Amino acid sequence: MLPKAEAAYFAIADISGYTNFLAAVELDHAQDIIADFMDTVVKALRPPFRLAKFEGDAAFVYTTAEAIDGSLLQDAIEGAYFKFRRRLRNVRQASTCECQACVAMGDLDFKFVIHHGEMVKQKMGGREELAGRDVILVHRLLKNTVGEKIGGRAYALYSDAAIRAMGVDPVAQGLIAHHETIDVIGDVTLWARDLEAAWRQEDARTRMQVTRGDAYAMLEFDIAAPRQTVWEFFTVPGQWQKWWDADAIVEDSGKGQEPLYARRPYRR
Repeated sequence: MLPKAEAAYFAIADISGYTNFLAAVELDHAQDIIADFMDTVVKALRPPFRLAKFEGDAAFVYTTAEAIDGSLLQDAIEGAYFKFRRRLRNVRQASTCECQACVAMGDLDFKFVIHHGEMVKQKMGGREELAGRDVILVHRLLKNTVGEKIGGRAYALYSDAAIRAMGVDPVAQGLIAHHETIDVIGDVTLWARDLEAAWRQEDARTRMQVTRGDAYAMLEFDIAAPRQTVWEFFTVPGQWQKWWDADAIVEDSGKGQEPLYARRPYRR
């Protein structure tokens, strides 16, 4: 029997800066970092998405849900990006490694392309593959010029077909109209969300600030150094050990797991 066509939402989470990162750093730590960040994003996309396959520097996911709330789908995309940014921040703060890969991990970012259309599932080489015009289109949309319009590498790019299927008003949500011309397929209307701007808003909203009135105790003294340098010496384990009188420092996370890439033990 011929495979039956199914309607689906497709999404690709693609690592920005992947090629330059691998070309300039040590491969062993680089692969660990890439795998960790990709795993963070893919887990955050489930549900509503399920993994179709990893494609080098990208993860191809989809959902065949007949009816899906547009806000839920958008929240899944933005939530995955926010989890990546938090993971990046946590790993950088916990790392004592000074290799080029660990130093340069901040150059990595994510972009997402989302489309709605039809697909068929085929067995190829003993595994299930998705095929169809819309599967090709969502992959072709990875090569676009939207970064030039929003001035950054972190964005969610929705096809107009996805927007209509979700039943959302892109103008009311502040999405940026965009167009691309794809060979054979033709002109495609798109809508973009600046994820870097969304992250700044999220980070400011969720940031916790301890005021003088909330503090249990306070120590005040002047240090002849820039604020950023002082903050790193108080929070980065490798810097902390330079001034803290201890043989070793071991950090225990809330889940009882040691932070990734910490080469020396430290406690906080």
